[in-house]
Amino acid sequence: MTMKTRIEIDAGRSTFSSGLLPELIAALRRCGPGDLLAVIGRETNIGADLEAWCRFTRNTLINTTIDADRTRWVIRCGEAPAAAVGDRPVGSRLWLYTNFDCNLRCDYCCVRSSPKAPAAAVGDRPVGSRLWLYTNFDCNLRCDYCCVRSSPKAPRRALGLERVQRIANEAAELGIGEIFVTGGEPFLLPDIGGILTACIAAAPTTVLTNGMLFAGRRLETLRSLPRGRLSLQISLDSPTPARHDRHRGTGTWARAWRGIERARAEGFRVRLAATVSSDDEAEEFRRFLDARQIEDEDRVIRQIALRGFATQGIALARADLVPEITITADGVYWHPVGAEDADLLVTSEIFPLAASFAAVRRAFEHESEHQRRLAQIFNCA
Repeated sequence: MTMKTRIEIDAGRSTFSSGLLPELIAALRRCGPGDLLAVIGRETNIGADLEAWCRFTRNTLINTTIDADRTRWVIRCGEAPAAAVGDRPVGSRLWLYTNFDCNLRCDYCCVRSSPKAPAAAVGDRPVGSRLWLYTNFDCNLRCDYCCVRSSPKAPRRALGLERVQRIANEAAELGIGEIFVTGGEPFLLPDIGGILTACIAAAPTTVLTNGMLFAGRRLETLRSLPRGRLSLQISLDSPTPARHDRHRGTGTWARAWRGIERARAEGFRVRLAATVSSDDEAEEFRRFLDARQIEDEDRVIRQIALRGFATQGIALARADLVPEITITADGVYWHPVGAEDADLLVTSEIFPLAASFAAVRRAFEHESEHQRRLAQIFNCA
């Protein structure tokens, strides 16, 4: 899928020496910090000029894709903060967060330390410690910002029980720390019980769900699962129905809340996950969770990503994301937020799992090396 941008420039066969630069500068003036700008051209040699221009103008070339005889370059706009030459060079100071638990709970703490915070060691969550599985893409809802375009009309594209069992077995051998099962809506699948059982055997597992299908045989399936290693992450986007229902459909807030209460009544740990469009909405939801005494580790608040169905939100490129290995029926992806987008596909080969994990790590090292090249000092004297 093509990365969404604010402005597209069709450069044709223009180059920096034949009219592209003034058009690029004019487009940049119409962009705000963080906006994405695309240049589409037939002359591949402008790529080097774009990268150099970005470096000098404090913008960043974040993605390049080639389609037949056309290349598309995506630039993130915005000037980096100016720094004095030689002022505190990178590496002159090193900070180590030895832990996050604290004997106090300061109300302005920037890393949410408290007596209840888990003690996390330096290097917590290395690449490959979390594994995401998209079991399917069809869903009983059509949320208007879904990052993978799930809906009742989306093809299922199921991983299937057999593949999940092999993934879980190999993941256990690799020492995976957590598994996250998502969709679509996983509880649409008739074999979701077997899928979750396989995952739970490999590692503590969280299943992401809208919480609306816990009735009949699906409720019986839920009841059959062990409570100790399975958590449910249920979507609830706002303290009251209006905003949640506007994004997800009329009546969905009430049905989600009933699902939350039912899952808790069955003895499962439930995490509440809100997708919001502003810091104000995030703070409003935090107050709602505080009033209901929801622990910090059982709340997930994230902003809308400009992927999938979303027409606004945070534009995220691969360079912005620490990889969280994500497997779908189509292959291995960099991160769950773009698990059907070509720019985040790492490899179409899932097995052996050790090889696909290694491919993600190599891609991460390459991405890090690219960022270091962009950050190199240009000395004239």
